[in-house]
Amino acid sequence: MPRNLDMTAMRSFATVADAGGVTRAAGLLNLTQSAVSMQLKRLEESLGRSLLDRSGRGVSLTADGEQLLGYARRMLHLNDEVFSRLTDHAYEGEIVLGVPSDVVYPAIPKILKAFHAEYPRMKVQLISSYTSRLKSMFKRGECDIILTTEDSVDGDGETLTSLPLVWVGAPGGQAYKMRPLRLAFEHGCIFRTGVQQALDNANIPWEMAVESDSTRTIEASLSADLAVHAVIEGTTARQLEVVDHDGSLPELKTTCVNLYVAKSVSDQASNDLLTMIRTAYVDL
Repeated sequence: MPRNLDMTAMRSFATVADAGGVTRAAGLLNLTQSAVSMQLKRLEESLGRSLLDRSGRGVSLTADGEQLLGYARRMLHLNDEVFSRLTDHAYEGEIVLGVPSDVVYPAIPKILKAFHAEYPRMKVQLISSYTSRLKSMFKRGECDIILTTEDSVDGDGETLTSLPLVWVGAPGGQAYKMRPLRLAFEHGCIFRTGVQQALDNANIPWEMAVESDSTRTIEASLSADLAVHAVIEGTTARQLEVVDHDGSLPELKTTCVNLYVAKSVSDQASNDLLTMIRTAYVDL
């Protein structure tokens, strides 16, 4: 049958070990000396081990006491962290995070899951939209943190990584062979103009076959092999694949994934979220 350690007695034991005596530890714990002594006695009885050597003038740890002290410190640290994270109002609040839809996957779900585990009382409001709209919202103070996909970075931003664009379409699709090349893009997609220019420079005729404000509409059209599209390398949706065009389509430019943080963002929770974001996108 499982048995539980008395955390109050463990705290008294660790305090006695750190303070070097029961009297001083009692003062630090705001307890009487007899109360601390009783807690130590109960702890020793529950473990069946002598933890303190009381033969000298002071109090020293036995070999078993030295071994227990390391466990006690780790357990008390976790105990205090749990209470701090779940009850401290400093870890309550909301962070508004804006991310372009084309770089939500695969990083953002993992980041949100890890952050929620660390700060369960914090709310992250995720806004997925185009870079141009996110930057406008950020300037108006409507987002605390945004990611963008751009050719360069503004002075107050930070480039997390630079990645090439790749052609994507239906698995085993043939749309990339069509001429004029059929393209599918959202109206506000920042990659649209660059893709068109690359095709013009390569003297490849093209037509805008599918236009929409909905990413789902674009993905459905691509899955049906009606057109091709361009995304950042490593962010291809699961129902699509990178087009193996064998040089029949032009190579596309590299784009920057940038991070912008409001000056008002300075709390520990937000800083930890920023660390998670930087780590995830550097590893893309």
